[in-house]
Amino acid sequence: MRIDSHQHFIDYRAEDYPWIGEQQSVLMQRFLPSDLKPLLQSVAFDGTIAVQARQTLKETEWLLALAEQNDFIKGVVGWVDLCSPDVRQQLDIYSKYPKLKGVRHVIHDEQDDDFMLREPFLRGLKLLGEYGLTYDLLIFEKHLPNAVKLVEQLPEQPFVVDHLAKPRIREGSITEWSRNIKALAAKQNVYCKLSGMVTEADITEWNPGQFTTYLDVVFEAFGPDRLMIGSDWPVCLLSRDYQSVMNIVIQYVDQLSPENREKVLGGNCARFYGVE
Repeated sequence: MRIDSHQHFIDYRAEDYPWIGEQQSVLMQRFLPSDLKPLLQSVAFDGTIAVQARQTLKETEWLLALAEQNDFIKGVVGWVDLCSPDVRQQLDIYSKYPKLKGVRHVIHDEQDDDFMLREPFLRGLKLLGEYGLTYDLLIFEKHLPNAVKLVEQLPEQPFVVDHLAKPRIREGSITEWSRNIKALAAKQNVYCKLSGMVTEADITEWNPGQFTTYLDVVFEAFGPDRLMIGSDWPVCLLSRDYQSVMNIVIQYVDQLSPENREKVLGGNCARFYGVE
């Protein structure tokens, strides 16, 4: 099974998506499962993991409803308020849905760079293991040292880093990111999504070769058993079409053995998120 490990559905209204500004006007519309299904078929993929794009319980409920209606949505990474004193009640409700596989919080939009180390957040995060849920780390490169401290406190919790922790590809910056992503990869409970690279590059001028050095680093750091392809659709449309973005990784892994190639293109994602 080949799985796109990271994409979003959007039903745009300005008040619901404050992160979509005028520079992202292409996203000011609806992106639904009926739009994604033919794109998956165009690259011979079987399914997807839908990831939250709004920090509301309504978003989690909507994604779970879409997953129930569409078999190719293999799992949902939703949102609950991990800092809330009611987080256990929220987890009790949503963990009853078999397609809820994990939780995410938009850490990189928090003003406090130490947000992920705050006690209320840690308290909520520590509950996820009881419910068999994973956690997606959405961070900038600057947050990597704190991410290491975080996962050290939760060695049994499965984590996955979204978008390679957003290295500054546009600037060609790699040294500090490389050192810190390798430190995080040394923690065996951490995986990484090969996603979101095109929007960290020059969105109009990139070529696939620009990403090779960054991919080389994460393949050395995580190995073929803890990496998974992701499109970040429809956000990737700010730069290129779905197929062009997916082909960056699809073509890169041609150099791997057939077994390792299939791990990156779906097997690792299925194992991490518990997709049958």
